[in-house]
Amino acid sequence: MENMCFYEDMDKFKEECGVFSIFSPKSMEVGAITYYGLYALQHRGQESAGIVVCDGKELSCHKDMGLVSEVFNSEVINNMKGISAIGHVRYSTTGSSNKNNAQPIMGTYKLGSIAIAHNGNLVNADVIRELLEEGGAIFQTSIDSEVILNLISRKAKIGIENAVLNAVQAVKGSYAIVILTEDKLIGVRDPNGIRPLCIGKLEDSYIMCSESCALDNVGAEFIRDVKPGEIVIIDNEGIKSINICEKTKCATCAFEYIYFARPDSTIDGINVYNSRVLAGEQLFKECPVDADIVIGVPDSGIPAAVGYSKASSIPYGIGLIKNKYVGRTFISPSQSLREKAVSIKLNPLKVNIENKRVVIIDDSIVRGTTSKKLVDILKKSGAKEVHFRVSSPMVKYPCYFGIDTPYRKDLIGANFSVEEIKNIIGADSVGYLSLQGLLKSLKKDRGFCLGCFSGIYPLATPKESAKERLEKNKGELK
Repeated sequence: MENMCFYEDMDKFKEECGVFSIFSPKSMEVGAITYYGLYALQHRGQESAGIVVCDGKELSCHKDMGLVSEVFNSEVINNMKGISAIGHVRYSTTGSSNKNNAQPIMGTYKLGSIAIAHNGNLVNADVIRELLEEGGAIFQTSIDSEVILNLISRKAKIGIENAVLNAVQAVKGSYAIVILTEDKLIGVRDPNGIRPLCIGKLEDSYIMCSESCALDNVGAEFIRDVKPGEIVIIDNEGIKSINICEKTKCATCAFEYIYFARPDSTIDGINVYNSRVLAGEQLFKECPVDADIVIGVPDSGIPAAVGYSKASSIPYGIGLIKNKYVGRTFISPSQSLREKAVSIKLNPLKVNIENKRVVIIDDSIVRGTTSKKLVDILKKSGAKEVHFRVSSPMVKYPCYFGIDTPYRKDLIGANFSVEEIKNIIGADSVGYLSLQGLLKSLKKDRGFCLGCFSGIYPLATPKESAKERLEKNKGELK
């Protein structure tokens, strides 16, 4: 596991999921538009992809394991015309990685056909699932989205809008959801706004998706972000919204800005690229060092490296070359090849490193395995000194809201001091951005989810016993 080939897989948080949806007043190539939207969101999940299209009467689905370009071809896309569609790219945070758990998922209920795609994680999904199974519900998957679908279907008699409202009031956690019926597109964002969701317009059509970069990709205009605790309903009468609850507090996941989101996205009024550059500038103020060159770890560490260089006046340069063609199906090297330090994913640019004091900027350190490898290859390439700088605070706690984080015992920041981490990874010095510095770089007077840094979460986490949660949820589900 400790080879450079799997740099992003082994020492980074997983990228959650991405959703894209469109509703048009007339039949058009909604499948193709959704395909290109998902292509822009591929960084949020590479395990599976799927699209559900509605022609105004029926819903049809195509999904499979793999990247968007592997799951769909021109023949499939050319047949996906209609008035509306929802799409999903997935990395499994709950439920195993197999085709059965690929999204969107479809079902039939009292009002007709329905499909759902979800980014996030419900902390009480297992309890609700148990209650529904006690009532006779049968589940085909092991993912949270089907729990929400069952909650909606059991309240169908009160109408789809009220059924969705009733369902999301029963669940707790993070969610950005898009729901498709024969005549409506519905988007929902959790009351804390942990997961992003925005609204755009393409001529007469409305779009809802995880990041604004997907709107740019299909030529749509950004309208606004879906507010925390807002249900957005789009149909032939236009667009309207319902509030899930009166009290909402925005707590967008800070890692959206640090690592997950594409740098060309803007989430809740904060440009991702600018926030990363500012984080790099702040990092120099807090952790200065004399050096000859600043380099960034591709791709998300590069804007912070630009900021560190700007603030320090140390020249920025390219120090690591990323092989962009190492895909999902890459064959793992044997142990003997790993011992020979086969560097497939990242390779040092020796001409920029040799005989220099190097500052290397990465967005985070999770386990520390890759950081150690990076320091090692830089020193083997002739670097006189290697100073490791991290443009986020120390990760000390797991995430319960849609990110696949290791147990605390596997988090290097939870078990070792900065000085110990320096010795473990072999750097000449190590420095992290402070929590206050991160908030300065985000430049917004509002809340963020900082649980993985502080252990303080915007809502209760699954620490109480299953029995306690079961009793608590019984009343909420009646």
